Formats: sequence, structure tokens, C-alpha cells
Amino acid sequence: MFDREYGSLATLGIVVPQANTTVEPEMAALMPDGVSMLISRLQGSRVDSRNRLVQYLDNLASTLDDYDTAPLDAVGYACTATSYIIGKDEEERRIGEFSEKFGYPIFTAAQAIRAALTHLGARKVALFAPYPPWAVEASQVYWEKAGFELTDTKTVSLDTTDTRHVYRVRTDMVLDSVKDLNWAHADAIILTGTGVPTLRSIGEISARSGKPVLSSNLCLAWYLMKQLKLGASLPPPGPGESLYGGWIGRIRA
Repeated sequence: MFDREYGSLATLGIVVPQANTTVEPEMAALMPDGVSMLISRLQGSRVDSRNRLVQYLDNLASTLDDYDTAPLDAVGYACTATSYIIGKDEEERRIGEFSEKFGYPIFTAAQAIRAALTHLGARKVALFAPYPPWAVEASQVYWEKAGFELTDTKTVSLDTTDTRHVYRVRTDMVLDSVKDLNWAHADAIILTGTGVPTLRSIGEISARSGKPVLSSNLCLAWYLMKQLKLGASLPPPGPGESLYGGWIGRIRA
């Protein structure tokens, strides 16, 4: 254990898509006191969205090399769509190889959502997937092959031809898109995509639906804490929160 001035509980690496403007502020709200974050940015094609999402993982060694000798306890891979495109088995294999090579555990947002659904006992899910059609289809295949039943899927009313357009989504757009999501027979609702601002919408959607609401960033933060044996110290969810509490008051503009 390193003697640390900051990050007395843990120091985490969070690897973020190159143009993503959402992960850092949401993770800052989600991380409890005593946990420090170091950000490194994933790199991929500037012109082809599908290639870009795959190249984020292909180039992960370079992204992790940027941490040099920083004493990381774990790394969170904050891009859910990569997992959807390559599939669960390839995700597990390649992330495992990177973890072994670099000597610390690495967890993806998709792995974290799967763990959160299992934690909640949820098998039927309603999915909000703000992607182009090919990525929406990949997300559906991913969840079905992972053993979950999709009750409905909705996307966002926005040109998603370039997946970086998702960074234009705002809370009111999430709420507007999700209002047409058929959640009646779902055990939980997933708001996927680390680039979508979700934290302010979780409480309202949960109140509307009566269902637990999960998002990529929320699940990734929760799973990192759980894997580092810090989960027991997280407070229970308060009003407007899911999985654990204390984060809603830390959301900043």
C-alpha cells in the first residue's frame, strides 16, 4: 500500500473516449470521499464511428501506458459501446489480458451493468440506447446473449450517425426519449452510454416507472467500489438515487 496524500481509500484510473465530456463530471459526483481518479483518454478514428469504438480497445495498452508508474488500484473502462460491438466473450478475454499485462484489475461499464442487474435480481430490462441503428442492434444482441430479456428499446431523437453526437444529449432529451419506453414488464431500466448525462434523470424515471434505473457511469462507479471492497461503506440510496447514496448532492453544473 502506498502512502498517499490523496486517495486514501483508492486511486482509480478511468479511461474515457477522446471527445467524451460526461464521464469526468459524473464520476466526480459518484465517487465517495477518499477515492481519487486519474483520467486517461481512449484514442481511435476521427472519421469512422464503428472503427473508433473498436480502436479504443485496440489502443488500450497505449492509453494505460500514459499512467506510467501511478499507483492504480483498478481501472474503469468507460465506453459501453465497445463491449456491445465486440461481444461479451471477447470483452472478457481482452480485458482479462490487459489486466494481467498491467498488473491491476480493469472493469468495463458493460461488465458493471451486468453485475448491477444481477445484484438487483433483474432479468427483464428496458433499454435506452442512444446510438446509430447498428450500435443499437449490437447492444440488444449483447444483452440477450448475456442472458437478459429486453422488454423494449428506445433511442434518442438526434442524428447519431457519428456516435460523438451523443455528447449533445441533455437530461431533458433523455427524459423525453424514455417516456415512450415500455417498462411495464421490466425488472429494471438501463440508460446506456457513458457520454449521456443520466444522473439527473435517474430519480424522475424511477419515480415514473417504479423500477430501478441504472446507467453506465453509475454502474461503473458502483462496481469499482464493490470490487475494491468499499461497497459496504457506501450509504444506501436516497431520494433520486440508485444502487447507493450520497452522490446526488455532488452533481454540479
